[in-house]
Amino acid sequence: MVIFRTRPENITPTPRFKTLEISNPAYESNNLRFITVKTPNLKGRGDICVYVPPGTGPNDTLPIVILLHGVYGSAWSWPLSSGVHINAHELIEKGQLPPMIIAMPSDGMWGDGSAFLPLDGYNFEKWIAEDVPDAIIETIRGANSQSPLFIAGLSMGGFGALRIGAKYGHKFRAIAGHSSMTSLPQIKFFVEESLKHYAQDNITDEDVFETFLKYRKQLPPVRFDCGVNDLLINYNRALHKKMDNEGMLHQYVENAGGHEWSYWATHIIHTLKFFACYL
Repeated sequence: MVIFRTRPENITPTPRFKTLEISNPAYESNNLRFITVKTPNLKGRGDICVYVPPGTGPNDTLPIVILLHGVYGSAWSWPLSSGVHINAHELIEKGQLPPMIIAMPSDGMWGDGSAFLPLDGYNFEKWIAEDVPDAIIETIRGANSQSPLFIAGLSMGGFGALRIGAKYGHKFRAIAGHSSMTSLPQIKFFVEESLKHYAQDNITDEDVFETFLKYRKQLPPVRFDCGVNDLLINYNRALHKKMDNEGMLHQYVENAGGHEWSYWATHIIHTLKFFACYL
């Protein structure tokens, strides 16, 4: 069963997913809707919360921004902990941001956090890089194969966004991270699962900088920031220095604040404006 509630039949693409359901617009609020989709990459279902600008027409092509949450969170984390959809909507209404779709998926709900990696027979990386954009295109008016794609995240989600954004650099216009883990061992600060469960066959996949080096020729524009009181600040400074030494163009900013939602709620807007520069 495939359930569509937002697209006219004449523009619905050929469904890729066997089962997919989207919330009824009659019961949505603040321009948020929810998608649940079944995919082999998760061996089951995954959730996506989506902000859709009102007034989107059937012939519009809007950019799609994917925001990845940190450990312990899920598809609700960005909108209901930061109000990103409300702030973005206000800026769009004022003409300070272009209309954009903001897709906020779960990480696959493995343990305290999947790190958006392939592990234990699940492919949480492909869930984000392939399934999420395809599900948005199948269900959301204004999303299509020509929609520019962007990806950002916080903490574990910053690790996922920067690494996936580089590895799939042919798909993304620009990438960003906030208070990002820059290498897999840093996940030990947040989760109770053993690091051995996260180990990758290719050690390059465990480190943002090594991934940047490997996919340097397709690396999209990069922005990342971190609070000066964040436990990950020195790792972010080290990534910035390594990129500088390699002559990799990027934006790096340090701000007041720590590893907290008040920081991310403020600075995600800078990332959205950064992405708007590449439209």
